[in-house]
Amino acid sequence: MVYCTACGKQIHETATSCPACGAVQQPRPAVAAVAPPPPAFTDKRILPAFLLCFFLGFLGAHRFYVGKTGTAIAQIFTFGGLGVWWLVDFIMIIVGNFRDNNGVRITEWT
Repeated sequence: MVYCTACGKQIHETATSCPACGAVQQPRPAVAAVAPPPPAFTDKRILPAFLLCFFLGFLGAHRFYVGKTGTAIAQIFTFGGLGVWWLVDFIMIIVGNFRDNNGVRITEWT
């Protein structure tokens, strides 16, 4: 069900005119509810993220590298989540499940 553009009464979506006021209805465009797919490729590599995480992980340097600025700043203030957040990120980088800011997995080492 949709609403008449002239009087606001509820009408069927296939109606060409409103039965209450007789106003001719304009065709309604179809609305696509599909989001565009994320990029399938990233230029980020595992090795720099691994080294940054290993040496400066408590400061979120690896997250700055992949573009996750907000969580990188949060890691600075929490010292890598008191080490827990840093350790989880470190393991995710090693197993190849770490993602960049677009949600694309970082899979290539060099």
